[in-house]
This record gives sequence, structure tokens and C-alpha cells, in this order.
Amino acid sequence: MIERSEQERIRRDALEAIRQLGVDPFPSINLPISHTVANILSTYQDAEAETWKEVVLGGRMMSRRIMGKASFAELQDGTGRIQLYLNRDELDTDAASFTYAELFKKHCDIGDIIGVKGYVFRTQVGEISLRVQQFSLLSKSLRPLPIVKRDEQGQEFDGFHDPEQRHRMRYVDLVVNPEVREVFRKRARLIQLMRDFFNERGFLEVETPILQPIYGGAAARPFTTHHNTLDMKLYLRIANELYLKRLIVGGFDGVYEFARDFRNEGMSRYHNPEFTQVELYAAYRDYRWMMDMTEELIEYVAMGLHGTTEVVVGDQKINFARPWARYTWHGAIEAFAGLDLRSLSDQALLAEARTLGVDVPESATRPALLDEIFGHCVEPHLIQPTFITDYPVEMSPLAKRHADNPELTERFELICNRKELANAFSELNDPDDQRARFEAQIELGKRGDAEAMMPDEDFLRALEYGMPPTAGIGIGIDRLSMIMTNQNSIQEVLLFPHMRPEHGRTESVDGR
Repeated sequence: MIERSEQERIRRDALEAIRQLGVDPFPSINLPISHTVANILSTYQDAEAETWKEVVLGGRMMSRRIMGKASFAELQDGTGRIQLYLNRDELDTDAASFTYAELFKKHCDIGDIIGVKGYVFRTQVGEISLRVQQFSLLSKSLRPLPIVKRDEQGQEFDGFHDPEQRHRMRYVDLVVNPEVREVFRKRARLIQLMRDFFNERGFLEVETPILQPIYGGAAARPFTTHHNTLDMKLYLRIANELYLKRLIVGGFDGVYEFARDFRNEGMSRYHNPEFTQVELYAAYRDYRWMMDMTEELIEYVAMGLHGTTEVVVGDQKINFARPWARYTWHGAIEAFAGLDLRSLSDQALLAEARTLGVDVPESATRPALLDEIFGHCVEPHLIQPTFITDYPVEMSPLAKRHADNPELTERFELICNRKELANAFSELNDPDDQRARFEAQIELGKRGDAEAMMPDEDFLRALEYGMPPTAGIGIGIDRLSMIMTNQNSIQEVLLFPHMRPEHGRTESVDGR
């Protein structure tokens, strides 16, 4: 049996009373909304203007005060809040207003979704309000909202601010914390700005498979599933890189995809098991060109979102104006840690990592050791956008060898606010070299590297048909959104982040 709180029981009693009045608490209706709250508040000038004679709004009731035959309420739509003034004697005598006194005063609650029609006016204290002539209940709220209250200084208290509750019940978070909606509006705007930037430069937006017979394009653990009809194991993609490069082989000169990717790895304020990235590939280009384009792209996004290249993130001010700082990988290690790792054996590298206080297992592979040392010694110093270039070849199984040093690759990562935002290469297009890199990954897997790549024979076959020189990049949309909206956790820029099951609740796959 479902246990309900006292408030929920009161609301269900009100639901039954509403039905007894002959009013449908969940009517099917086509409400001819004429304005938004933001539109009214920004453009209203004259209470007598004809254009304001019939205003129709729909939204959620966020407060109400009963004062005899007059009542005040606050309506919130997707753009803001406005005060409503309701006078029993002024309402039309339609079906809803016929039962106004009993319906609104006795049975309506904060959180109910309502429709109102009336005209705009200013109260004696100058507040823009709506004088309601028609009122209708559109959806009865059966649970009380955790209303945010503010003290005399405007500080919030007794609100809905616990992160776990907010992330688990995002629908409530969006209602009572309207500023959260602005984060996701900015995120959507960010993606649209990037899409416009790519389209204006002739890149084609495409879609590639999410379910893949062989996962590839990154070093990560996959999620697995099974296709019943084909009787085969499939993987949720960890990246879309290898499919996009197949399209370059096929003759497209520039493609991109905003992709939902999945990696079966740890969770933190910078990691979620499913995430969004955009990958873009440009034929006849190299990683140097891609660095220049990346600077231009993100500067363009910052200007489009904020009107300036300077973005406040926590207590830092990050400036995306070009040009950005650039270090080689080994140069960054030397500059920030005073180390030269070029000649160290695997055992010496492991000993160096432990001397630095990096927690790595005895079985850690050389690529993993290099990555952990870099993350420990360099990333904490990189607040402003910085390119790290020319990675060791063992760390970059899909990147072309550097023209001046075959022990390095033509690769860069963009680091900003201490975390990687983008990863890019001059793409490896020598099929024999690519096969050798895949075979090296197999050996790493045998040594216990759970994130080693699998060889993809079809991708190797595609390369054997010939892929032009190509530059490619992957940009993390979630982390970029964190910076552009000043959020300190990836969960704040994901509408529905993954979470552990609620305590005491276990559900089967079908929800029973």
C-alpha cells in the first residue's frame, strides 16, 4: 500500500471535492496562450492599451493569498512570474468561474497548473499584474512543492537545494529553482552556436551507430548488450571516431556529430557514464590547423553566450581570446614538474610516479603511467585555455606520427580549468602503422589494461582503400558547458545525471 503524507492526503481530498463540483481536474484543452510573462513584464507600458485587453497565460501557481472576495496569486510560466489579482465579482460566469469561490479558495493549491484570461494593470505600489476575468484549473498538483523562501536580504532558505534531491527530482528542481533552467538554456544555445559555426564552414552533420559490434576511438571500458535477432554481443559506443573517419574515406571532406557516448568507468564531478561530445573531421587538414580552428570556435561560443571572451568560473576569470598558450607534452612536464621522462624505463617510470605521490598499481602500463603523471603534475596548473601538443606515440594509438620525431604524435589536448576539454589529432591514415598500434593495444590488454582498444578489421580495411590527410577533434560538451555556465559539477549541466537507486527502493527492469 502506498504511504502518503498528510499534505498529500489533503490534496487528494481536494481532488475528489473538485470532481464532486463537476470540474475535471485534468481537462483536455487547447489554451490559446497570447503572451509569456517575460513578454508582458518587458513590454507593458499602458494599462489601457487595446493590445492588453485580452491576455491569456498558462502556468503554475506559486503562491496565493485569500483576502475576502479578493485574492492574489503568483503565476509562473517558462519565462518568469507575474502577480494575479482575482475578484469574485469580476469573473465571467462560465463553468469554471461559476464555482470560483469554492474551487479556488477551498480546493486549489500552490503547484496547481492554471489558465487565466484578463488584462494587465499596475497595482497601487506599481507592480505589473494581471486582473483575472477567467480562471480554469488545468492540472491538479497532488504533491506539495518545496517552495523556496527568501529573507529580507533576499537570501534563500528552507528551499530545495540538496544536490542529491535536486538531481534525482530534476522536475521539481526546475520548478522551484528557475535559475537552473537558465543553465540548460545556455547549454542548448552553446550547442546551437557550435552547430552554426560548423555549418557556415561547410561541414556536414551526420549520425553514426550507437550500438557497435566493436567499440573503438578511445581508451575506455564499454557497456555491453545483446542483440537477440542477430544473436551477437554489441557495445554502446565509447566514441564515434572510427565511423566518422570511414565517412572521410568515402569522400566527405568535412563531417561532425553531436554524440551521446557511454563509458563504463568511475563517476565524479567531472565524469558521468553517459556524456555528450562533438567530433569533427576535416580532410586535407592537420592538427595545427585544428588548433587554430578550435581557438576560433570557442572564442565564438564565449562571445555568443556572454558577449565577451572573459568567463567567470568560480573564483577564476578565464579568457578565451586568441591566441592561447601552447606547450609540448614533454615541455609541460619539464616546465611544471622539472622532469624529463623521455629515457626512463617502465620500472623507472613507475618508481618516479610513486615518488611524486601518484597512486598507481604495480601492473600499470606505460601509457597509463605517463597519463597519471601528467594529470598529477601539469593539469592543476592549467586554468587558462592551453594546448598540450606532441604526445608520446604510446599514448596515442590513433594519431599520426610527428613529421619531425616518430616517437611523438601530431596530437593536442585542450586543457582549461584544470581539465581536458578537447582531444585532437592529425589522424593516422597508414593502415599498416594502424594495425601495429592495434596489436600493441592487444598486448596492453593482456597485461591488464581494461581500457586498451580492440582491433577493428573493418576500419583497417577502410584505411586500405585510402584516407586523405585528416584532422579530427572531440570536444566534451558537458565540461565546456560547466565552464560556460559557471558550474562546479557535471551533474549540474546534465538534466538527468546517473545516480544510485534511492535508499529502500529496488525496482526490476520493467519497473515492478
